[in-house]
Amino acid sequence: MTDTTHLTQKDGKAYAGTHLIIDLQNARHLNDRAHIEQALRAVTEATGATLLHIHTHHFSPQGVTGIAVLAESHIACHTWPEIGYAAFDIFMCGETTPHAAIPILRSAFDTDDITVRELHRGQTP
Repeated sequence: MTDTTHLTQKDGKAYAGTHLIIDLQNARHLNDRAHIEQALRAVTEATGATLLHIHTHHFSPQGVTGIAVLAESHIACHTWPEIGYAAFDIFMCGETTPHAAIPILRSAFDTDDITVRELHRGQTP
């Protein structure tokens, strides 16, 4: 028998995980590396994920890339402060709640201009 304890179970379906593609427009604090790292930590906590490692990089003259490596997969972010845009990629499996990231991101980056697309990765028949 196959061990499916790390699969996401929802609405009678099993899949590897939920993948949220989140675009923030008209966002603030996008050039602040420490703020972005704190937001990654807050999202990890709110979603019930297990943080393994965070790495961020500040580009010159502007922009930050960050990744939170999780036991349940990852959260990645790339920012373009000059246009108020941030791209977040949240992929989680198991008993996490990735949608709990949305209000955290809304608050952390002071924007209501958010687009979310959801994919179910590795869906089994």
